[in-house]
Amino acid sequence: MVDATLQRCQQLKLNAIDRAGRELVRLDDEDLAKRDAVERLRLLEDRIIRYSRDVLDYQHFAVFVLNERANKLEIVVSQGLAPEADRYELLASPEGNGITGYVAATGRSYICPDAQRDPLYLKGMEGARGSLTVPLRLHDKVVGVLNVESARVGAFGEEDRQFAEIFGNYVAMALHILNLLVVERHSAQTQVTGSIAAELAGPLNEIIAITGDLMEDYIGHDDPRAKLQEIVQQAVRARQSVQQLARAPAADLGSAPVSTGTDPLLAGKRLLVADDEELIRQTVRDVLTSLGCQVDVVGDGLEAKRLIAACSYDLVITDVKMPGAGGYEVFNCVKNKDADTQVILITAFGYDPNHSIVRATREGLAAVLMKPFTVRRLLDECRKALSATRR
Repeated sequence: MVDATLQRCQQLKLNAIDRAGRELVRLDDEDLAKRDAVERLRLLEDRIIRYSRDVLDYQHFAVFVLNERANKLEIVVSQGLAPEADRYELLASPEGNGITGYVAATGRSYICPDAQRDPLYLKGMEGARGSLTVPLRLHDKVVGVLNVESARVGAFGEEDRQFAEIFGNYVAMALHILNLLVVERHSAQTQVTGSIAAELAGPLNEIIAITGDLMEDYIGHDDPRAKLQEIVQQAVRARQSVQQLARAPAADLGSAPVSTGTDPLLAGKRLLVADDEELIRQTVRDVLTSLGCQVDVVGDGLEAKRLIAACSYDLVITDVKMPGAGGYEVFNCVKNKDADTQVILITAFGYDPNHSIVRATREGLAAVLMKPFTVRRLLDECRKALSATRR
């Protein structure tokens, strides 16, 4: 009778985890399309926190995602842990990186019955005595780690491990689905742009060729030749614009700022713009310079960090994904030097697999700009950020 009751309780909990997991991965594309970058990630974060508490009774836990390029584990959700837990620089390594690094490197779950006696344990929550750490798996690949802490010795057993692993798989799926939805939408947009470019290239080339032939027929007639020459130049410019549009998802910044002349909030301020797309950084620089800013531009994260260490900036605008160092690394570099300096992150898709946006938002990020963005949005966010830290 006791065994039957226990089995019944276990089945009820499994059913609850399954329902929560299904809801966790139900990230509707239409719903996401209505949300900006921060809202999308907060939606997922809120669901993870709610189901962790309500279904599994986790009050102290953290979800880490593995940044494969740097082999680093980055916290994307954290509840009830000590402040220093967010500051650990953990690698996916079986030695010297705590239990979390061990689990990420080996793919094996780890039950810590007594935190005070386990040499692998790194402090998570205040007064922790036990922990449970499981890998987040996607297609048999470790993509992150779920770590749960308790104030009780021996708080976790094999049943807890099984439940945590099941829930962890749903968390991994939810993160993956969110990424796929945004990348799919970006890919579709790129395909449409490429198709338009291909369809327009032929007619534009034909206009240029036919007009060139007509000009030969009007040798000695200056007025008709001048008009034909103007048509050729306009067609060439149109062809170049279409080709440029097809090559990259350029921001909708336009060719000139909304207004000209100095701006009382922007004039005299020194800004750094870091983006690996030349068109983005040059256009942003032109817009801000025309309003009285002093603007430095760089195309990679390492160069951005070098300039931040050497110079003082009022505002830093950086892309999330760049060669050398990503947006969060640049953000962190800024805040370590001067916590009052504001940072704006730029993202092309509204989601970044290394979760820079969520982490930076918790740590004082001023704003997120989603490409394509308008000049007005750029200036509004710059003004808000600079107003927050008048110097």
